Amino acid sequence: MLSLIPVLGALDPMALVRALPGNVSQGIIWGVMSIGVYLTFKILDFADLTVDGTMATGGAVTVMLILAGYHPVVAVLMAFLAGMMAGFITGVLHTVFGIPDILAGILTQIALYSVNLNITGGKANQAVSVDQYDLLVSLRYISKTILVTAILTIIIIAILYWFFGTEMGFTIRATGCNPNMSRAQGINTSVAKVIALVFSNGLVGLAGGLLAQYQGNCDVNMGRGAIVIGLASVIIGEVLGEAIFGNKLNFCGRLLFVVIGSIIYYIVISFVMWLGLPSIDMKMFSAIVVAIFLAVPYLKGKTKNSYRRAAKGGAK
Repeated sequence: MLSLIPVLGALDPMALVRALPGNVSQGIIWGVMSIGVYLTFKILDFADLTVDGTMATGGAVTVMLILAGYHPVVAVLMAFLAGMMAGFITGVLHTVFGIPDILAGILTQIALYSVNLNITGGKANQAVSVDQYDLLVSLRYISKTILVTAILTIIIIAILYWFFGTEMGFTIRATGCNPNMSRAQGINTSVAKVIALVFSNGLVGLAGGLLAQYQGNCDVNMGRGAIVIGLASVIIGEVLGEAIFGNKLNFCGRLLFVVIGSIIYYIVISFVMWLGLPSIDMKMFSAIVVAIFLAVPYLKGKTKNSYRRAAKGGAK
């Protein structure tokens, strides 16, 4: 313990503060992706692993279109459509061909690796310069990035809040809650699943396009581990939101806290890097963070049940 004191004393607290705007901007971008994960993981109860490939697809489509002379806004919209196509494929594999949800996502993810290489012309990495193109977001302009991504996130949350208040939105939510009962009520659960996967992966592709502009390049491996980050953001946001608002947290608030969870996740990652821990252990640390927050609701419920049982025993 005493040996850690000189190490901690050598750390610069201001370096952590200076990194905060970058963490926020990156957290919001990944928050858009995490909203997509929330749609499948929490609402549809579908373990969709497509996102690791869709993230890279969105980045590849965006960069290649910008290099071809298209406006960055158009490029991002096309990334959204490309993501929707990937989600549609996963949905068809699951609903039409009866492939389990996890395997359907894995198959699409594997196929997207080759698709992404074809999009980038066989190159694993393609760069796009902020000096040559007027990008929507950039690591060089953090304030602009935060403003643009925050506005975009608010628009996305507003649209989703409206959509899930419609008949189709309730159909998707009912399918996720109880597919058997939904089918008994005449709901086409296959269509509901496909629509949810399409919108989910569309948002992931959109986030991939924003991330590619932000970091100035796309890489066929840029989406690796995206599902872990997405789950971490969802769980962190849900635990924090319920701790603050409890049962009063509505659907719109949950989506907002998913983005907040993503920001917190990147602040924690930045803190770990600030401590000087090896960067090669980041994936392992991410998995540990997800495991901890996944266990929190279960342990919390288990503790409440033990208190109830103890109270009943005392009453007898």
